Order: sequence, then C-alpha cells, then structure tokens
Amino acid sequence: MTPEHGPVGLTELPIGIFDSGMGGLTVLRALRERLPQERWLYLGDTARLPYGTKGPETVARYAVQAASHLVARGIKMLVIACNTASAVAMPRLSKEFTSLPVIGVVEAGAMAAINASKSGHIAVLATESTVRGGTYKRAIQSQRGDAQVFSQACSLFVALAEEGWIKGPLVEAVVREYLQPMLEEKKRQGLDCLVLGCTHFPLLKDTIAHVAGPGVVLVDSSETVARAVEKFLHQSNLARTSGSGDAHFLATDSAERFARIGSLFLGEPVNLQDVELVNL
Repeated sequence: MTPEHGPVGLTELPIGIFDSGMGGLTVLRALRERLPQERWLYLGDTARLPYGTKGPETVARYAVQAASHLVARGIKMLVIACNTASAVAMPRLSKEFTSLPVIGVVEAGAMAAINASKSGHIAVLATESTVRGGTYKRAIQSQRGDAQVFSQACSLFVALAEEGWIKGPLVEAVVREYLQPMLEEKKRQGLDCLVLGCTHFPLLKDTIAHVAGPGVVLVDSSETVARAVEKFLHQSNLARTSGSGDAHFLATDSAERFARIGSLFLGEPVNLQDVELVNL
C-alpha cells in the first residue's frame, strides 16, 4: 500500500510490532530513536516463547494470531521484529493482510550483511528454526550470488538474554561454544561479517564481539529495519509529523517480568502500568 497521500487519521495510528518475547524491543528502541513522533503498539507473545524451537506451521499460526490482534486494534503498518517469524511467516502474513504494509527483519539484516562484508563470507547466528529454514542464506545469496553463508543455531542465547545474563564467565563460555565452528571458518575462509539473526542477540553483542575477535563486523538488523520503516512512511505520506510519540506494550504472560526484563532490551524503564496482558 503506497497511497499518494495518507488518508486523514491514518497517520495518527500506531505502528504495530510483534515478537515472541522481549527481544523485539531492540528493534523498537532503534525505531523510536529514528522516529520519535510515531506511536507504537508492541506485542510480545511471552506465553509461547521461544518461537525458534517450534515448527514452521506453528510459528506461522502464532504470527498470524499476533498480527491479527494488532490489526484489530488499529495500526497503519506491521513490523515483524521476530527473526523466526520473519523467516517462515512472511508469505502467510502478506497474504492475510494484503492492504497493510509489512516489514520483516530478515530482509533488512541480509542487505546490511551484504553491505558490510568485503569478502562475501558471512556467518549468521540465529535460532534453530531460522537456521533450519535457510531464509537468511537465500536472502543474502539472492542479492549476492557469490556469497558464502555459514549458519549457526544458538538457541541458548535467547534464554540468556531473557534472564538478563549478558556478561560474565558463564555467558562467555556459552558464546565461545557456539562460535567455535564459526571461528574455524574465519581462519579457513576469511569470514568477516557476523549477522545477529535474532533480536535477543544484541544484548550479548559485547561478548559475541569479544569472542569473534578483530576483523569481524557484527550486523544488527534493528537499525536497518528502522531506516526501512522511516523510508516507507515518508514515501507513503504516512509519517506522523506532529506531537510526541508514545508506546503501549502487550504481553501474553507475566506483565511484571515483561516490564523488568524488557527494560534491558529497550534501554530504558518499561513501566508496569504500560504493559497490558492479552489472550491470543
């Protein structure tokens, strides 16, 4: 949907974002920094996380349910902040919501990796489901045919981030265990780019960078998604141009935990009174 002029009132609607939990708040953080006047409606499906260990049909069903809830509340755009959902559910979401612009993190992350890598040897750290589906590899190679893509499932990263364990000897040991095959690839092939293919992973960014060592660029698709959303809003005349932005949060389980752990991802306090429990 790219109208020449945004319909009256449509620009005032919030932008809907969903993730399996709190990881997508890293995307919201980047979006709010770039688009401070916009309103946001964020849904974390905390009752059913993680999506990354579930089958594609289950993930697609959950994604449609989450998106449907946001659409029912009234949104002007949908951002899929979950890499797993973006990887396996984009076709279904685009088909279900034909009149709504939908942007996912996988395509943005793939393009950022292509731009960041000089050698074309790129590693993707993601959830089991995202790696199994091969979506990042296809997205990268569709834009750069000679790219060599190495993928590693790092499911424990999600649990560490959700618990707020982002530094220390235990975290470094887990990161080192997952990255060992990648480090061997770095020595053999000159790998120079590492995609954080899950929105939870930026919380571990410092430890990942330390273990990966010099010469490896870390790509976090949050900023790339924010640029894509900004570009679309202005091209479609859907940007909110006045007033101060705000955010409302929806969770499917444990509002208190969402507020507490979510603050780590968002980089600022999430007030408990701003978190609403919902059923999907």
